[in-house]
Amino acid sequence: MHIHILGIAGTFMGSLALIARQLGHKVTGQDQGVYPPMSTQLDEQNIDYTYGYNVADMPKADVFIIGNALSRGNTCVEEILIKQYTYTSGAQWLSENVLRDKWVLAVSGTHGKTTAASMLACILEYAGYNPSFLIGGVVEDFGVSSRLTDSNFFVIEADEYDTAFFDKRSKFVHYHPKTLVINNLEFDHADIFDSLKDIQKQFHHLVRTVPSDGLIIHPQNTQAIDEVLEQGLWSSEQTLPAQQLKTTDTGTSFDIEGASVNWNLLGEHNKQNGLGAIYAAHHIGVPFDIACEALNQFKGVKR
Repeated sequence: MHIHILGIAGTFMGSLALIARQLGHKVTGQDQGVYPPMSTQLDEQNIDYTYGYNVADMPKADVFIIGNALSRGNTCVEEILIKQYTYTSGAQWLSENVLRDKWVLAVSGTHGKTTAASMLACILEYAGYNPSFLIGGVVEDFGVSSRLTDSNFFVIEADEYDTAFFDKRSKFVHYHPKTLVINNLEFDHADIFDSLKDIQKQFHHLVRTVPSDGLIIHPQNTQAIDEVLEQGLWSSEQTLPAQQLKTTDTGTSFDIEGASVNWNLLGEHNKQNGLGAIYAAHHIGVPFDIACEALNQFKGVKR
């Protein structure tokens, strides 16, 4: 099948392109602004794309995946609608073709999604789970932003931004996670949300998709998240412990369940990212000490 991606250089769509090709599809694309690290990744993976949205550059593809940056009035979008070509969103395509049979571990929140999801993927790799993943940045430990394996586990950065011009739900409602991390929750994306309550409504929809045998992981005493969960909670929850962050000669450290993370990262936010990743990994059986060993070797992520 030939898949043509409009907006292919975005962090989500560029990652999606790699997975689609791993499934054996021919993948091409177009984008207006093409920058590293996604442009570098696409070039290294020999995925063909053209600059701009010239209709003459559109191939005769079997399906067009349309990024959420494109709206009505875009020449390629109008051509697809006029010619009645088959089209879908990236989140919907991923849900229907990849995630349906996977144990999805989703990392959501206003800040830190990319870093925490990268940490989680690295923990699962270190523990021998060989995870698939799709993350909005190039994970230094892997050299790519996404991959597809034969593992049952799929780590995804779960974004609250809308899906496409024809689907204004947040992308993450398509993912149906069994393990969900809500890292934090603040007002953001003022271009599509009018208030924090609008964002909380989307997170409530996300919580509704977690099965009763799933787990929702979140920090303690975060009013915005607590208000979401008060609207309904149908699965188990795990609040993250308030661990003390200590400064070391090479960075920082913190203890968790008899094990320690000692790394060169700084700040409470990175500790929070690490804790979320550790507990998400523990939900599928990774011991705390193994998770900490993995994070001690974490190299970071490029955006």
